[in-house]
Amino acid sequence: MRVVGFIGPSGTGKSHRALQVANSEGIEYIIDDGLLIKGNRIIAGVSAKKEKTKIGSIKRALFIYEDHAESVRSEIIKANPESILILGTSDGMVESIAKKLGLPGVNKKIYIQDVAKEEEINAALTTRRDEGKHVIPVPTFQIKKDFSGYFLDPLQIFRRRGKGRLQLVSEKSVVRPTFSYMGKYTISDYAIYQIVEFTVMNIKGVNRITRFKVENGSDGITIDIDLILIYGYNIKALLETIQQKVKYEVERMTALNIKALNLTAKGLVVQEEIH
Repeated sequence: MRVVGFIGPSGTGKSHRALQVANSEGIEYIIDDGLLIKGNRIIAGVSAKKEKTKIGSIKRALFIYEDHAESVRSEIIKANPESILILGTSDGMVESIAKKLGLPGVNKKIYIQDVAKEEEINAALTTRRDEGKHVIPVPTFQIKKDFSGYFLDPLQIFRRRGKGRLQLVSEKSVVRPTFSYMGKYTISDYAIYQIVEFTVMNIKGVNRITRFKVENGSDGITIDIDLILIYGYNIKALLETIQQKVKYEVERMTALNIKALNLTAKGLVVQEEIH
């Protein structure tokens, strides 16, 4: 097996250029930040970017946790690839990962300076330092469960005006870069509301939404919804049903991860029976 190291300090743009380097070297498999990636799909592993501390992140990236290392090793044995590209911040890190995963020695080393201009590296470092942005070399939908919610702009607030439907207070879009030659995608905050409204209003026992708010966090979004319910339904059971259905539909349709979905029954209305 041919093992190629792609080396550069943290934040210099290695992950951003990983597929480019892999393609130029004729390599299908990439190891980056604890993940085993083939082409543009995560095959195995857990990303270091999930860890809550910097030390934990380093340990994850170095495959210090044996269960993590074993899960990736077994997938490599199963795939038996001709070559693998390992990303690391130093020669020693790349060699250590190769040894931990039972791979042969590193046959070739490519440095970030070989594939990126100095101004590009400096721009990447500035972005990491000032904005804390990270890149993972797979499409966004492949990393939904682990990384959804890492969006650049917060979703905005909707409020009911008068007796009409909810109106948008301010229109913004949430944007998430996708490492793909297709570029990036955007999801309008109004689209999130429309999914929620359609789901909620098709549940028996709901009269209307009176308030809707979404906040973005580092590991997902938090949704707050105030509702008017119809008298006669079990409120607790109805709210649990709404939570389950809204969570499922929003995550299914947008790839956003819902960290919390807070519902408040603000009132009840009595519906006259139609004979």
